[in-house]
Amino acid sequence: MCNNNKSLAFGLGLIAGVVGGIIAGVLYAPKAGEESRKQLKDAACELYEKNAPSIQEAKKQALESVDLAKYKLERQFRKFTNMVKSKKLQKAKELESTKNDFEY
Repeated sequence: MCNNNKSLAFGLGLIAGVVGGIIAGVLYAPKAGEESRKQLKDAACELYEKNAPSIQEAKKQALESVDLAKYKLERQFRKFTNMVKSKKLQKAKELESTKNDFEY
């Protein structure tokens, strides 16, 4: 799973780098603003269409990772809550038995 996360991170970094390069190239090109925006939009649409399956897979993996982390956190929180309740119950029983020891 660790290798899978590294691959996902590399893929997302690669996509971000390509997008950043395209944006920088278009914005620094000596063209009119309207023409640059149209070119940027066309390049972004082409990039998305070309990489849509990879983007969807990366999105799916990211959501699965978030769900898994959420599940693990909720489970740990329940364990912690149960431990606190158990300690409180144990302390209450100790106090009750101490109280009974002093009552004759």
